[in-house]
Amino acid sequence: MNTHFDPVAQKYPSARYPIYARGGMVNCSSPQAAAAGLEVLRRGGNAADAAVAAAAALTVTEPTANGIGSDAFAIIWSEKEKKLFGLNSSGRAPMLASAERILSEGRDVNGKMPEHGWTPVTVPGAPAAWAALNGRFGNLDLSQVLAPAVRYARVGYPCAPNLAQIWKQDYELYRKIFTEDCFKGWFETFAPLGRAYEAGEIVCLPDHANTLERIGETGAEDFYRGDLARIIDAESRKYGGYLRYEDLAAHRALWVEPARVGYRGYEVCEIPPNGQGIVALMALNILKEFSFAERDSAVTCHRQIEAMKMAFTDAFRYVTDPEEMEIDYHELLRPEFGAARAAEMTDRAQIYASRPPMGGGTVYLCCADGEGNMVSYIQSNFHGFGSGIVVRGTGISLQDRGADFSLDPKNANFLKPGKRTYHTIIPGFLMKDGAPVGPFGVMGAYMQPQGHVQVVMNYVDFHLDPQQALDAPRWRWLRDGRVAVESRFSPELARALRRKGHDVFMDLSAPSFGRGQMIVRLENGVLVGGTESRTDSNIACY
Repeated sequence: MNTHFDPVAQKYPSARYPIYARGGMVNCSSPQAAAAGLEVLRRGGNAADAAVAAAAALTVTEPTANGIGSDAFAIIWSEKEKKLFGLNSSGRAPMLASAERILSEGRDVNGKMPEHGWTPVTVPGAPAAWAALNGRFGNLDLSQVLAPAVRYARVGYPCAPNLAQIWKQDYELYRKIFTEDCFKGWFETFAPLGRAYEAGEIVCLPDHANTLERIGETGAEDFYRGDLARIIDAESRKYGGYLRYEDLAAHRALWVEPARVGYRGYEVCEIPPNGQGIVALMALNILKEFSFAERDSAVTCHRQIEAMKMAFTDAFRYVTDPEEMEIDYHELLRPEFGAARAAEMTDRAQIYASRPPMGGGTVYLCCADGEGNMVSYIQSNFHGFGSGIVVRGTGISLQDRGADFSLDPKNANFLKPGKRTYHTIIPGFLMKDGAPVGPFGVMGAYMQPQGHVQVVMNYVDFHLDPQQALDAPRWRWLRDGRVAVESRFSPELARALRRKGHDVFMDLSAPSFGRGQMIVRLENGVLVGGTESRTDSNIACY
């Protein structure tokens, strides 16, 4: 569209302040999704209903990061039960998928899983998560909760600036590499104009609307054990995919006990493996051995980075489907293990080997209601639009979560039929003295646990409010050993990290440093929220 301004050009710094509310709050990376959650709250829904409404809306208003074919995790504080619950709705590899088969059929890419096409598609978990969360804790019917998302998909919504930018980047890549017939559904659904949408243009997804209605009316049964499941099965067979009706029918969202680690009087809570939330907990378990007086210091950043390197090293060695892990994940969170790791740290950057424990690219949202219920929720396609597969006539874009499996039998995350892969998406939650402080999360593949550690320390160690805890400049350790810093990161601090041996460089892509949300509940019940300044995010509240 022709405008006299560039909506993503940020010539001047701007400040955001924390938002206060009492009746309810919904924090999302999309303004429309936040509004959908608020709409449901005002109609008598609670935080669980609002979370599902916002999550479903995000599949419409941010399809560059998630979709109906995504996976999902959640952490829920139930005020009625005075208890924290975890929900793992990550899907398994199809029963026909195996490393041996993929290699023998030549579907690998240089010995690794591909990112696109039917091969990396695993069972989608998001619809089951919506039904489970709404069914156990919600006040409204699922069809009522999904109604705002259905409306956005059918009537349309204006494309947001950052969304348009990412959409264009992905389209330019896909038009070059998506040449096979199986990808036609993506172009029909997400590029009906023969190009990406621009900021301000109206996006309509009618097939998506019809599918969301069927999910709402059947409590997601149609998606896993009905006509939608049969349509997915037929499309997979047509293009040589491994996913079958039986894989979908077998899926169940699992209720799990959140993993926890004590940190300076708080409990930091995450979903246990196969999620990588344990990486954030392992890093904090190391960092609690040190005292931090100043946030913006080379010593603080150096220790944070080194702790993350240790945590990732051990996670990549051990973490996968918990049914396949060779150790109990609790061993990785023992205080003694964190202390031993901390003792290895010096004032220089190092490369770490995994250590056996001693014996003995995603959308995140959070919600709270006036009754005290709170939800930390995340769902993801994994890479951008996911596999690039959109089941034609349904709007269902399928994730490529299987791309994270290894084809090396020596790797803990080795692909097997029916196995759940190491999962990057992680919702977080803070507790103190047995009471909920609030939900938080940062999206962005392997940036997520790094974002969690930085946000938690900003809030706990350096006493920043939720908005400042999110806005503070971030660093990001990469698996090749380099450390990226934001353009707002102090050059002096970056140089000091270089002197400690870190290979530091500046990354101008703000979204690559994660996109987060946070809500804290004060003792008087007032909610304080922060929302990400690195994307099209918003807080809806009353």
